[in-house]
Amino acid sequence: MNNAYELLKEEKLEGLDSLGFIFEHKKTKARICFISNDDNNKVFYIGFRTPPKDSTGVAHIVEHTVLCGSDKYPVKDPFVELVKGSLNTFLNAITYPDKTVYPIASTNKTDYMNLIDVYMDAVFHPNIYKYREIFEQEGWHYEMENPEADLTINGVVYNEMKGAYSSPDDVLNRQILNSLFPDTTYAIESGGDPKVIPTLTYEDFLAFHSKYYHPSNSYIYVYGDVDIDEILEYLDTKYLRYYDYLEVDSEINMQKAFDKPAEITVDYPIGADQDTANNAYLSYNVCIGDVLDPNMYRAFDILNYALVSAPGAPLYKALIDANIAEDVDCSFEASQRQMYFSIVARGANESDKDKFVNIIETTLKDVVNKGIDKKTLFAAINGEQFRARELDFGSAPKGLIIGLQLLDSWLYDRNQPFLHLHGVEVLGKIKTKVNNGLFDEIVDKYVISNNHKSIVTLRPKQGLTAADDAALREKLAAKKASLSEEEIKAIVEHTAYLKEYQQTPSSKEDLEKIPMLTRFDLTREARPIDLAVYEEEGTTILHHKVRTNGIHYFNMVFDISDLPLSEVPYVSLLERFIGLLDTEKYTYTDFTNEMYLHTGGISTNTAVHEVFGDHDKYKMTFEVRSKFIYEEAEQAKDLAMEMICHTKFSDTKRLKELITAEKSHMEYVLNTKGNQVAATRARCGFSKKANISDCANGVRFYRFLVDLEENFDDRKEEVISKLNNLCKTIFAVDRLIISSTGKTDVLAQSRSLVKEIKPLLTQQKLSFEGEDSFEVHPVKEALKDASQIQYVAMAGDFVKAGFKYNGAYKLLNTILGYDYFWIKVRVQGGAYGCNMNSSRQGDMVFVSYRDPNLVETLKVFEHTGDYLRNFDVDDRDMTKYIIGTISGMDTPLTPSQRGLRGLSCYLSGVTYDILQKTRNEVLDATVEDIRALAAPVDASMEQGYICVVGNESVIEDNKNIFNNIESLYN
Repeated sequence: MNNAYELLKEEKLEGLDSLGFIFEHKKTKARICFISNDDNNKVFYIGFRTPPKDSTGVAHIVEHTVLCGSDKYPVKDPFVELVKGSLNTFLNAITYPDKTVYPIASTNKTDYMNLIDVYMDAVFHPNIYKYREIFEQEGWHYEMENPEADLTINGVVYNEMKGAYSSPDDVLNRQILNSLFPDTTYAIESGGDPKVIPTLTYEDFLAFHSKYYHPSNSYIYVYGDVDIDEILEYLDTKYLRYYDYLEVDSEINMQKAFDKPAEITVDYPIGADQDTANNAYLSYNVCIGDVLDPNMYRAFDILNYALVSAPGAPLYKALIDANIAEDVDCSFEASQRQMYFSIVARGANESDKDKFVNIIETTLKDVVNKGIDKKTLFAAINGEQFRARELDFGSAPKGLIIGLQLLDSWLYDRNQPFLHLHGVEVLGKIKTKVNNGLFDEIVDKYVISNNHKSIVTLRPKQGLTAADDAALREKLAAKKASLSEEEIKAIVEHTAYLKEYQQTPSSKEDLEKIPMLTRFDLTREARPIDLAVYEEEGTTILHHKVRTNGIHYFNMVFDISDLPLSEVPYVSLLERFIGLLDTEKYTYTDFTNEMYLHTGGISTNTAVHEVFGDHDKYKMTFEVRSKFIYEEAEQAKDLAMEMICHTKFSDTKRLKELITAEKSHMEYVLNTKGNQVAATRARCGFSKKANISDCANGVRFYRFLVDLEENFDDRKEEVISKLNNLCKTIFAVDRLIISSTGKTDVLAQSRSLVKEIKPLLTQQKLSFEGEDSFEVHPVKEALKDASQIQYVAMAGDFVKAGFKYNGAYKLLNTILGYDYFWIKVRVQGGAYGCNMNSSRQGDMVFVSYRDPNLVETLKVFEHTGDYLRNFDVDDRDMTKYIIGTISGMDTPLTPSQRGLRGLSCYLSGVTYDILQKTRNEVLDATVEDIRALAAPVDASMEQGYICVVGNESVIEDNKNIFNNIESLYN
């Protein structure tokens, strides 16, 4: 081992099939954690404890700015250059309330080391000390285009946090932290309060970096199939040895326990058209204690399920039955010094606060006295154990999630980095104590008898955003009025200078300092499709041969391509509600418990797959997805069939509850995913697929739910009849395809299951009721809400305009997202993000995220064709774009994702040859190929399908753009 380090700990991590090591750098006492295994998706991060002292957002702004150039890599945006030109499988930076983390991941060794070096130089030698402009661009600055213009504030973090402060869930989470930990760093908004951000000085910003970004305050993580000796040598010789040990005061202090519960009431903004009734948030929050308690770290995830989240859970049922809220959810936060548990009532009223608290406490006492249902507890533990075995984190690298979990203990005790990585063992021990009343004792001690709690009320207020905007305008007007002519002139000149600085590209010499791979490092061959097609007595079985750690992913796929548009909302109801109602054999509570006792979950999903080579054709499916260990196949099959064949929709009380809860959930979706709403609604003018999406999980589905709830008594029989008929029509033999993911032996299991399943399904072919009413129509729409920012979308159909799809469109996503849009919409415009998406069938959409502008962004979109016509880069830059695009195409997939990819290819008719052709078109793309996209982009944008979601005042000020303006929640 390298003499610069001392090995402090070596530990076997059984559940991860890994070995853990902790090294300490002798000179600086920097800590390096290494998790060794054969995972080729290698992960690295460097993190720092960064407790802020105020809500200026300094930690967040530092996180943004250190990635804007460094000594070794002096380009303005090395992060973007890496995205464009690396094979990263993850690349980001994350600000938490008490830490800042810079993670990267790659399956390519050279790329992995390149990414590490750029990040290490960024955090230790950033250009922020040389260029104040970096702080102004990413943090905040005054803007004035000319002496007569209004004085305004702009900055990427400033606008990002204006978006965050528009979300009631974000506001509530901040207030919960503040209420439980008022004397600690958790009472501070590390991301930044938009009202406070402009008080941050450049000098204080630099002082924060200088204090906390030191090796002695760092946490360095290495994961996967790597040569640790090589990495330790690199870290020492390139960075660590040039520092001396520094005692950094970054300790995260504990909040002293309360003598009595705290209460806080805060206003949050709603739109002028939204009702204040049934729009409050009530939360009951309890500090659970030290995060270094491994049993409590796991126990409250289980209690979350048993008390609130499980269908029919006692707290949920008591609050809903008392009409306290439209929906109730629960969260457990364990990524900070002291954990907390929250119960949140959505769609509530401030006047019910005392009743809310009383019901929770009375119900908990009653539950503890009777004993928490043991079957529910065992089901919850089994579910957690299954997830620990599966380790499926979607698109995030497994090693990254493990590394972030590591910080849940390591950040607070340098001697216990692996404390929470023994989940399988801890869950096993907890399971043995269920029958001894362990969880009853926990609830009594940590919730009922615990005074360290808070009651937070979020009160809806119409016009709050407009009032805040007016107050800011008045404040800035007063600021301008106090300025001398020379001071105004200086701001105008600096505004022009900053824009010129932002528009001026880094020098070719500096750009070439960023390390990058070559085209020879790229695999020419497309990723194989995991797919073999079989038949069993007339039913198609798709087998996706993948190693799954003994798990069988068994999906029943029903073809509903003939479903009329008018019936899509009802199918969406069915997808959401089936499994949450009584069946012939089980109550809905018992059904869910049985499901987790025997499986990793049974879920439903609707999907729309484009059919290759046909502009208007698609395959729509209703999927019943099960996952289980091989030995539980029969039980899993029986439960799935009980769910789809014997659900009782006649319980009108339960049905009304589900509709109301889903309406509340959809309000959250619309509030937090404005970019997706805008992109979908813009495409609705020309795309039937977009209309399906909007009817299934967008604005039209939300409005459908609102109408159902308001007119439930008149419509309940219709809904029950629809759901029953849909079950008979969808779950039919002639619609069935089986998609089975696992090793070779799951194929035989699937054949056997199919024989048992088919007799239980509808045998005759039935047709759907309803109408298809889609027609192409113009869309120039604005949807107003109480946001402080906008989401701006423009869309069109390039195939309908006479153009064909090719692999260059994939490159276009990278080029626009990290060059033209990045510079124009993010860097100069101040939006948090902007991207482009296109499909083989011709859909093209541009959309911004948390954008302070509207007209300006639309102009950027309109001139995209001009940018492409003048596109001119050298071979190095073209190679960079190709590498970045291939990186996105080659992101590692989990076993379940590989199976779903094979299913999608089968349904859409995409063969390996088609994938290879597209890949070749990406790898061999030229500057001329990109310029050739100017015409289809122009043709698409000239169609003028526009949707904007956002600030009421901004939309009204630009109402001449739109032919339809509505409230988002109308």
